[in-house]
Amino acid sequence: MQKQPVEKHTKILLPGSRLVSGRGRILPLVVLITGWEMAQIAAADTIHAVGVENEYANVISQIGGEYVTVSAIESNPNTDPHTFEASPSVAREIAAAQLVVRNGVGYDGWARKILAADPNSRRQVIVVQYLLHLPESTKNPHLWYKPETMPAVAKAVAASLTQPDPAHASYFAANAQKFDASLKPWYQAMASFKASFGSTPVAVTEPVADYMLQATGCNIKTPWNLQAAIMNGTDPAPQDVSIQNHLFKAHQVKVFLYNQQVTDSLTASFLNNANAARIPVVGVYETMPTGYTYQSWMLAEVNALRAAVEHDTSTTVLK
Repeated sequence: MQKQPVEKHTKILLPGSRLVSGRGRILPLVVLITGWEMAQIAAADTIHAVGVENEYANVISQIGGEYVTVSAIESNPNTDPHTFEASPSVAREIAAAQLVVRNGVGYDGWARKILAADPNSRRQVIVVQYLLHLPESTKNPHLWYKPETMPAVAKAVAASLTQPDPAHASYFAANAQKFDASLKPWYQAMASFKASFGSTPVAVTEPVADYMLQATGCNIKTPWNLQAAIMNGTDPAPQDVSIQNHLFKAHQVKVFLYNQQVTDSLTASFLNNANAARIPVVGVYETMPTGYTYQSWMLAEVNALRAAVEHDTSTTVLK
């Protein structure tokens, strides 16, 4: 007969507890706890954090390691994050978190409202906009594409995790340093592109990757008002649309970068015009795609840009 598996137990002594034996002696009370229950106890000792955008959740996870459990709210790279609506379960998750990291600059105003409706003096909230000392009037809210953003976030996360868990302060600080070092390949890729292909004229749909494009020295030819209209879902001025189409027809740009998460008839027409003019296309992401860390995602975007300029290679979907 095959033996049934025996569930392993762990003995845990509860301080102050006593058990009277059959001989009248006072013995320590030993409680049998299953492996699943042990996991629950361990989970209770970790810090619960929320990254409103999944790229921030990824950084929290890298800094906190085994001492933090992290949830990402906006994590679907196939949806428009500008149209996100928080459900009651999302509101409860954010309200229950000990640490929340959100973007700011109006990008995730719904999260600000949830936090304001349920104040908690023990909850720590990192607003990336404030870390970077940016005003509310900042036009481009896609702050994670700024090269200086995530080192500031990593440092702030390490400090915030140390507040409820000072015993692991050195662990969090070391992970922040490791994270900073891991960004070097991205920085080097941007510097190399700028040195070789600085001032490359490009067209875009939205300002999603504009900060990175500026860091690589690209010359963004698309009118800002057109970018802002597409980003905000408003009707662009006909003259701006004409300027964009002329960029393709007259081959005045080397690459067309479009937000592949937000497409409509207008952006589809731009894509068709770029393809017709044999201008390489790069699909950029507003939400970190599946299978990437923040570092590998940013590096992949620069590599796709370089492949477009150097080899006329289109990369519509990161793989």
